[in-house]
Formats: sequence, C-alpha cells, structure tokens
Amino acid sequence: MVGRKGGLGQPSPTAGKEAVSTMAWTPLLLLLLSHCTGSLSQPVLTQPTSLSASPGASARLSCTLSSGINVGSYSIFWYQQKPGSPPRYLLYYYSDSSKHQGSGVPSRFSGSKDASANAGLLLISGLQSEDEADYYCAIWHSSASHSDTHTWGSGTKTSAFSHSCSVTTFKLKK
Repeated sequence: MVGRKGGLGQPSPTAGKEAVSTMAWTPLLLLLLSHCTGSLSQPVLTQPTSLSASPGASARLSCTLSSGINVGSYSIFWYQQKPGSPPRYLLYYYSDSSKHQGSGVPSRFSGSKDASANAGLLLISGLQSEDEADYYCAIWHSSASHSDTHTWGSGTKTSAFSHSCSVTTFKLKK
C-alpha cells in the first residue's frame, strides 16, 4: 500500500493530503510549463485600414498593441516599403529621450506614442507624392525561450491619385 507509515496495512495520515496538495499545484505547473515553452500568445500589432490626406498635409499612422502589452514598455520601429524595393528603416521611438532617425530619413517623419490608445505613432508632416508606400510598424520583444522576436504590424498602404486640379490624395489602406 502506498503511503504506509508504521505497521503493515496502516495508511499514512497525510496520504490524502499529499494527493490534494499535488492536484492544487497542477494548474500552476501547467501555466509555468506553457510559459516556458513559449506557447502563450504573442503581441499583435494592428494598423489602420485607411486614411486620406492631401499633399502638404500631415498624416498620423497608428500601431496599436494588443491588450496586455503596454506600449510604454516597447520601442516602436517604423519601415517604409515602395513597390519593387526592400523595406527601408525609418525610425524607432521609445520616448523623447530615446529615439533614432534612420540615415537619410527627413525630419518630417517622426515617432510618438499615445498611451491612452496603447499605440505607437508615425507622424508624417508635409506629405509629398514620394511618400506613397507601404508603412509597417514592428516591436522587438523577448520570448519565454529568451530569444528575441520581431513582431510586425499588418502594414498601411498609401496610394496617390492625381485629380484635375493636380491635388494628390494619399489614401492609406491595409
């Protein structure tokens, strides 16, 4: 008989308590095991489906982090991709004192955060036709296995249309 103490056939007074104690630890162990194997959900970044602006105007592209992921804890990276070209690093923004502008990226591109919306922002002032491109946000984070992961947003596409009055409208869509 398992859990014997003393004489033959006498169960230990703690035998039932051991079983209960082990069962109480099971959910915690499963939670820890799932965390250590990296099976918990990864951050999700959401970008807008559309936005319109005219040349010379300003655009504000958002990158909203999934709930449970605090934008204040991450640097938000922004990339621009034009058709037929690889993505171009624009900038990253963590705070006003911790940010970086990519080489050759005009100062009219800037980063910011909106803590109330849990979002990173790409601000483009003085829009120009050359700004027509896909824009992607990304964050770096460490997974449970201690490997770094780059999570990407879905992308925001800008499209330029010429009208008879020569005004170019930038329409950003997913």
